[in-house]
Amino acid sequence: MKTILIVEDEPDIQELLQTYLRDAGYGTAVAGDGEAALALFPTRPFDLVLLDVLLPKADGFQVCRQLRRQSQVPIVMLTALDGEAQQLRGFGLDIDDYVTKPFSMPVLLEKLRVILRRSGGGGAALRYRDLTVDPDAREVLLDGRPLELTAREFALLHTLVSAPGRVFTREMLLAKLWGYDFYGDERIVDSHIKNLRHKLGRDYIETVRGVGYRAAKEAR
Repeated sequence: MKTILIVEDEPDIQELLQTYLRDAGYGTAVAGDGEAALALFPTRPFDLVLLDVLLPKADGFQVCRQLRRQSQVPIVMLTALDGEAQQLRGFGLDIDDYVTKPFSMPVLLEKLRVILRRSGGGGAALRYRDLTVDPDAREVLLDGRPLELTAREFALLHTLVSAPGRVFTREMLLAKLWGYDFYGDERIVDSHIKNLRHKLGRDYIETVRGVGYRAAKEAR
């Protein structure tokens, strides 16, 4: 059973989310403010955090920043504000999606299902040149040494090395890793590739000019 941490200060919304998530087969835990969320998170393994932006004691952005220092758990932010600047701020903290209040529970459940499927791992570890990419452990080893990657960087690397030589367009990567309803600039893919290349320190990822990216088919 996947377990979701609900961080929400409005009792009615807490109850609504708990009821629907439990009926959908998820385990849940609830924190009513940012400090409570940060205290609760290390006590058990959570598969996703559903995080309100406007929280007492520590707002959603502060909570997200602290969580990202210790975990790459998927984070979905709930917000009553739909401004572009706020959403960009959240994506800059590597959240996985935004849901604007009021929201449709069936749509929210589908978003969560897709995000959990993308991030849930599964399958054997992949070995590519001197990399090991383990989706169950969500771990990447380079020459046997672990690399610190964000959840999105991990998913991006896993996608590319799972099919060496295959070209993935930016649109394909956006749809697979950010979701079909992502309305941001596709250059976010380029930014993540740049960061990933820097962390890898070696040329594993080729640019196919004007098209997209691929993991080199043959070792160099």
